[in-house]
Amino acid sequence: MTQPNVVGAFECRKLVRFQHCDPAGIVFYPQYFVLFHELIEDWFNEGLQVNYANLISVRRTGVPTVHLEVDFKSPSKIGDSLRMQLAVTRVGDSSVSLALRAVCHHEVRVEISQTIVFLSFDRRVAISIPEDLRERMLQYAVRDDAPMAASRRE
Repeated sequence: MTQPNVVGAFECRKLVRFQHCDPAGIVFYPQYFVLFHELIEDWFNEGLQVNYANLISVRRTGVPTVHLEVDFKSPSKIGDSLRMQLAVTRVGDSSVSLALRAVCHHEVRVEISQTIVFLSFDRRVAISIPEDLRERMLQYAVRDDAPMAASRRE
């Protein structure tokens, strides 16, 4: 799987900690899913300016994963600082497709293609993405001519 490229992806740093690693000292693969979920929460809180905790507890709206593809490119080890990147590849009526990437030392470690859907907790059905949120998400949309470079200075 080759990720689409985008400039202006949402980014944050995640330190690989002991808790993320297996006995060999490398990230145990399910822990990447935890780290990428944290990235999505950070995107809501910081990038989209929507309090993720309030989305869940007050607005009673979730964003569960409905599709996931992953390529583990290279192992990460305890102490690595991962540059986590998120870009929007598609915005539908109720779902958003994302390109996620973890980069360390100019090397892509993991790439994920993930689709999340907006879900009403009360009705247990997909709901339309609120228009103001849709507009904010489009700020992180893929452009064909824009690279999400792993080689950017870290």
